[in-house]
Amino acid sequence: MMDHQSGDGIWKLTLFRNVFQVLKEFTHGKQQKVSKTGLKEALSDILLGMAAGLKRDPIVILRMDGEDLLEFINGPSYEAEMVSIFSQIGCEDASLRDCITKALEKLTVDQGMPPSSDSWVMRNIVEPALESWDDKPVSQETFLEESKKVAKRVAQNLNEEPVIVAHSENTFDGSGIKRLLSNKFELDKLLNVGLENVPKDRNGKISKEYLRVVLDVVAPSVGLPQIGAVEQMDKVVADVLNRIDADDWKMIKEDEFKKLLTEIMESIMLQLEGNPISVSSNSVVHEPLP
Repeated sequence: MMDHQSGDGIWKLTLFRNVFQVLKEFTHGKQQKVSKTGLKEALSDILLGMAAGLKRDPIVILRMDGEDLLEFINGPSYEAEMVSIFSQIGCEDASLRDCITKALEKLTVDQGMPPSSDSWVMRNIVEPALESWDDKPVSQETFLEESKKVAKRVAQNLNEEPVIVAHSENTFDGSGIKRLLSNKFELDKLLNVGLENVPKDRNGKISKEYLRVVLDVVAPSVGLPQIGAVEQMDKVVADVLNRIDADDWKMIKEDEFKKLLTEIMESIMLQLEGNPISVSSNSVVHEPLP
């Protein structure tokens, strides 16, 4: 069964790494003293950022012990799901062992399977389930029969050695942008913050190439991931930016820049309202939890 656990172990480790990184930046990698005030301000920024991130993308800690996987294996949806996976992975030129390994990679945390892309899970949970197992010619019938046997061994291995997984889900539906656009004061304030460090020419004009940069700065405040974090969102943003020739290096006035950025966010919002993007991530926690 997947039990919710405390995330204390993860954040102790994360905080330690962040403190270490801050110290390196403060001392430029040398053994120098850091003022308490400076360190306090830096740590405050880190913790506020972590808190905002957790509020936006809450993390659930799951203890996976094979019970949910067995429930899925013995449930009514198992065979249909595995037939679908078999058609997706293309086993024409692969061994049955490789097919089953690929199939296990397709199973999700909701189905009781920890991410087998993790080397520890593969080495300690999946590979032992494939030991002393004779390979056979590949067919859908053989695949269904043998994959079920292997999945049951995986569930047994999880029962003997449960895996802790940090799981997060997020849906980008444009609601954060919608809230911002409905509040002109907050919109103007956020745009001003985004433009604080953007270079201007002697006439106060800004290059359109910085639209992408400023959008990335304001993204967390409107419920969007930063560029490069979610591939599907990158495509939506790229499509909107291409339509307004954001990379043509044209110099425009600050008011026009703000207007254009607002139109970009509105276009992204409309696309996400019509086709929300849902993403999830799963990471195996290797630090033992008390």
